[in-house]
Amino acid sequence: MADRLPSRPPRTNWGNLSKNLALWLLVGLLALALFQMMSRQRNPTQEFSYTEFSRQLDQGNIARVEVFDGKRLEGDFRTPVSQDGRTAKSFQVLLPVANSEAFVKRLEDSGVPITAKEPKGGITAIIIAALPWIVILGLWFFLLRQLQAGGSRAFAFGKSKAKLLAGDTPKVTFADVAGADEAKVELQEIIEFLKDPQKFTRLGGRLPKGALLVGPPGTGKTLLAKAVAGEAGRPFFSMSGSDFVEMFVGVGASRVRDLFEQGKA
Repeated sequence: MADRLPSRPPRTNWGNLSKNLALWLLVGLLALALFQMMSRQRNPTQEFSYTEFSRQLDQGNIARVEVFDGKRLEGDFRTPVSQDGRTAKSFQVLLPVANSEAFVKRLEDSGVPITAKEPKGGITAIIIAALPWIVILGLWFFLLRQLQAGGSRAFAFGKSKAKLLAGDTPKVTFADVAGADEAKVELQEIIEFLKDPQKFTRLGGRLPKGALLVGPPGTGKTLLAKAVAGEAGRPFFSMSGSDFVEMFVGVGASRVRDLFEQGKA
């Protein structure tokens, strides 16, 4: 490892980005609702009784009719009609329980265009139409938060699970390791290289790829590795062998490569 660590690129503030996107989504929904309200104000629809509608139909003052679920009518008058002190060009009528076929024939005989439509849902229909996009954006925000809070946990399947010990370097040294004198001697060269790598690289030396510490559980292998990092003044990553084992081919090798990339950084 070189003494001079490479500068890391600035991290994207995913939290602010997700908040801005959520704000724009809310603004868009409010704009849709406002647009629908303004459209209704430009074309005010007044509710009329079936008796008044029938009278206007007999007078030939119905321009068109839209039927919703066979129970509700909406349409336009040929000439605006006044009711309760208000004049309306459009009407809305609730049909009584009656013979629908006879009613439709009456409209056809009057020459009124008839259109059958799905029932309107108002703001509810807008929300339902926007629901898939809301779900997609919600999942996206969730993934962005995972990227921010968990070190790319959402996409960390092949990432190393190594944990960096708190603090810059371990406080453990060879003085804390009893025995293992031969192992200490063998590891001393690695410690010297980590302390002053330029002294070795000038002579063409290269840092060993690693050191294999073999022994039964509880004999101090991990403690000795911490002592090497403490003697050299380098950080220490802790990871067990089971963290490399996965049922998918290539995941373990990917985690090994990622562990070395973290160490180089």
